[in-house]
Amino acid sequence: MDKIHSSQSAPRSDQNPSGADGGGTDVDCKEHTDVNPVSDISRRKDRFVAPTPEEKAILTELLVARLKEGNFETFCDVGAGDDESESNGLSPADVNKSLDTLRSIAEKLDAKVIELKRRQDKDGEVAEVLVRTTPAGDDFVDIRVAVVGNVDAGKSTLLGVLTHDELDNGRGKSRQKLFKHAHEAESGRTSAVSLDILGFSSEGKIVNKPGHDGKLDWTQICSDAAKVLTFIDLAGHEKYLKTTVFGLTGHMPSFVMLLVGANAGVIGMAKEHLGLALALNKPVLVVVTKIDMCPPNVLASTLKLLHRILKSPGCKKMPMLIKTQEDMVDASRSFQSQRLCPIFQVSNVTGENLGLLKQFLNLLRPSKLADPGAPAEVQLDETFSVPGTGTVVSGTCVSGTIRTGDSLMLGPDSTGGFTLTNIRGIHRRRMPTGEVRGGQAASFSLKKVKRSQIRKGMVLVHPSLNPKAHWEFDGEIVILHHPTTITTKYQAMVHVGSVRQSAAILHIEGLERLRTGDKARCRFRFVRFPEYLTTGARIVFREGRTKAVGTILYSHHPHLCTHSASTRTCKRGKHRRTRFGNTRLLRTHIHTCTHLG
Repeated sequence: MDKIHSSQSAPRSDQNPSGADGGGTDVDCKEHTDVNPVSDISRRKDRFVAPTPEEKAILTELLVARLKEGNFETFCDVGAGDDESESNGLSPADVNKSLDTLRSIAEKLDAKVIELKRRQDKDGEVAEVLVRTTPAGDDFVDIRVAVVGNVDAGKSTLLGVLTHDELDNGRGKSRQKLFKHAHEAESGRTSAVSLDILGFSSEGKIVNKPGHDGKLDWTQICSDAAKVLTFIDLAGHEKYLKTTVFGLTGHMPSFVMLLVGANAGVIGMAKEHLGLALALNKPVLVVVTKIDMCPPNVLASTLKLLHRILKSPGCKKMPMLIKTQEDMVDASRSFQSQRLCPIFQVSNVTGENLGLLKQFLNLLRPSKLADPGAPAEVQLDETFSVPGTGTVVSGTCVSGTIRTGDSLMLGPDSTGGFTLTNIRGIHRRRMPTGEVRGGQAASFSLKKVKRSQIRKGMVLVHPSLNPKAHWEFDGEIVILHHPTTITTKYQAMVHVGSVRQSAAILHIEGLERLRTGDKARCRFRFVRFPEYLTTGARIVFREGRTKAVGTILYSHHPHLCTHSASTRTCKRGKHRRTRFGNTRLLRTHIHTCTHLG
């Protein structure tokens, strides 16, 4: 019988061409069910060939458990077993019988079996298949992919080709369908975070169908799809780096797709974006574009440089060029180990290798599943005012389950307080829904809340969490780059999830100053507002090209000075500044008023 894998597991070591490790191991189905297998059915390689009714019932329950654990899909190796006394492989006839049995079981579960490839083993063939079921009702699997790369790498053009199923004309025709602002259409450069979706059915087919006006109906796509990929199109120009960092942290993507122009190579912000993705522990896939207009020697030079960067001690990736269907399947099953980095070479004009990229995107799986029974928490990244509806906020549900009518705490405001509000309605990708679970992005209509009361970085949390805002926090950081040294009172922009605010270093433990490559525990203090923080969250600390990354270790709620509404005055000193005071006065204020003990 075949071996059924979790959607989060990696392939067996003898199938992994990358040598990736740390991505999980194959799991014996028998360990995940209370059913007593008949004649050890779960370990035999021929368990799907001609099972008895009792054995078929056991296999059905095993498949149900794997689909539930794998978020509505799971991999399956037909002809591979766990019995060490027998080698893998079946005759072609037995493999076909096994697939027929698996399809009959899947049909009862309203699932589809997608054959990915067949490989030769010691005793015959082994078929690798994907079993996917359509979620009930209006639910679908939501996976977010951040698209980054240097300016003019072809990010928006590639997304236009993928989502609208129409090749580019070589002059940016496809990207015009995605731009949000007039100046973006004129310059051809993205300046804001833009979202685009690509839906896949349970059979693995793309369900995006543009209308007569060339626009996509998101509601129809989400209702027809079993899996929806949300592409977070980020800016490539250096002056929009703040927006790009917020897209990587605030929108919480599961994967990062780095685009590199074949004719330009790895230049400009491409290295910056790759470093940010690695600092946030996101799996990275690389797409080399414009291969139709690039001379072979330049393309070879670009790929050589890309391999050298990915193999460097700072990245520690295993690059793998995807040229065939077999390469694509092997890479997709090893991708979540975060060690493997697949590289696709595509052309948006001729369509070369776009089919392999689409199939790879179809096989992407969530890195981890949130606990739906935990207290609800949502990180807010956008606010809207909708006529007839009122205030609407959008964000990502980090944990728990939120339903229409639930009461949640909204905050923190400028004073660190939280207010109770009700959820009037929920939309997922512009489609109304009754609930949203951890790991899903959605928009929420709030009751009796003004838009002016909301800012990016606020959260919606369950009252049982007793949320508190923090002015200060301790974090362990690593300085990736700084031209000189960093000492106390140094200020830079801190990104923690959807939080984006300037913070100053109050104390450096064990060191007087920090240089490039140093690692230390520091205490930070926010400049304008207290924020809601969680221990273990990733930090991106930057100012221009100065960058540091780290993890929050502890959050403080220290003694606060008394401030009036328009100005902030310290009772212990004579330092006074306006709400938007200059840097020098701000540093004096922090030096006088902060108490570390």
